[in-house]
Amino acid sequence: MNPRLTQSQQKTICAQLGRFKLKLLYKASIHGFTGAAFHQRCDNRSPTVSVGYNNSGFVFGGYTKQPFSQSGQYVNDDQAFLFTFDGENLIKYPVTNPPYAVRMVANSGPYFGEALVLVNGSQAVTHSNPGKYYNFPAAQMHGNDLNLTECEVYEVQGTTELERPWRTVIWESEKRKELIESIKSYKPTVSSVTQPRVLLIGPVGAGKSSFFNSVSSVFRGHVTSQAISGSSSTSLTTQFRSYSVKAGREGKPLPIILCDTMGLEETKGAGLDIDDLSSILKGHLPDRYQFNPSAPLHPEAHGYRTSPGLKDKIHCVAYVIDASKVSIMPTGLEEKLDAIRRKVNLMGIPQLVLLTKIDEACPLVKEDVTNVYRSGYIKDLMQEVGSRLGVPLSCIIPVKNYSEELELDMNCDILLLSAVIQMFRFVDNYFDELSDRMSNMQTKD
Repeated sequence: MNPRLTQSQQKTICAQLGRFKLKLLYKASIHGFTGAAFHQRCDNRSPTVSVGYNNSGFVFGGYTKQPFSQSGQYVNDDQAFLFTFDGENLIKYPVTNPPYAVRMVANSGPYFGEALVLVNGSQAVTHSNPGKYYNFPAAQMHGNDLNLTECEVYEVQGTTELERPWRTVIWESEKRKELIESIKSYKPTVSSVTQPRVLLIGPVGAGKSSFFNSVSSVFRGHVTSQAISGSSSTSLTTQFRSYSVKAGREGKPLPIILCDTMGLEETKGAGLDIDDLSSILKGHLPDRYQFNPSAPLHPEAHGYRTSPGLKDKIHCVAYVIDASKVSIMPTGLEEKLDAIRRKVNLMGIPQLVLLTKIDEACPLVKEDVTNVYRSGYIKDLMQEVGSRLGVPLSCIIPVKNYSEELELDMNCDILLLSAVIQMFRFVDNYFDELSDRMSNMQTKD
């Protein structure tokens, strides 16, 4: 039994639900366009996604967390919604009157309020009545073509909780203190560099500036925001910024500089320019350099460093990726990231991935951040990011940035601090490689 929903459509629906995968329960062309066939295969299963298809090419349906039955009653569901696909995009119509979200009717297929019924009256037809507990434009939903060529119902399968965490983390305040001390006392192996520079690269809105703000918050002792962060479809960071994190309000700077760039955008000529990236990696760019996506950097730019020293270069690159958008990453963006990775590889700069918004991607982690390495879903996401970006699992670190919180959370702090420690380890690798190359050159001389 093959699903008619494409992989891409399934992923788009799952991204809405923060769930794992869809399992096909009922397919009308095989089991019959009847209420009886639908109920036989779908009763007592939940949550579900029901999908109708018509000859006009529309793909539409509804989601409910309530199990189907034949009671004749309405069932309350405040999370129910109807949807239709516009190309690859999902348009959602939430329930407007939750007590009437779903009706359990024996002689029909999935029955959403009185607004949308698939396999209505055991016929290959849709009943459509916008406004009855769901609002939608009929032309947008199904193009007013009410004859069904197919109807499918999928069960939404939740995230799996692993028996034991696959990475060991000590979630204790002593551990937090120990990590803070290790970061404060870190010294690079090269004496000419006191603050290694880590470049944050990632799509618009993935959480680059928020990561800096979050690390800064841990050392300040309360949630703070120095770098502009928020949600926008185009980059909020338009300048090249290098931020030094201070150990407390009056404290001295920590041995790390986090460099923030414009967000990556999938279209050419928008967001971070790949040619500008070379200048950043080599250390030519001054702080507060104003990006111009339509024209790459030129050496006459104000503050351009013509002969940067080792301390000005980038010593580690961290890709910042939103966990809740991994499976629906646009091809254009993936290609840009691939081009960047190749460029960074050629320059011998170590690379890691910060996987952000893990709580938005997985209900298990939303419940408790310490479940991060117990979530089968997060592990799968990390593997998917690894294969898409060409980095091993050991280079991927999940974090939860502070966004709406006012107070710090010990467990979030531990993940953020562990990410900084990992950056230091990668920086050490960079300097080790460098000294190996230097000593090889000297032996050749």
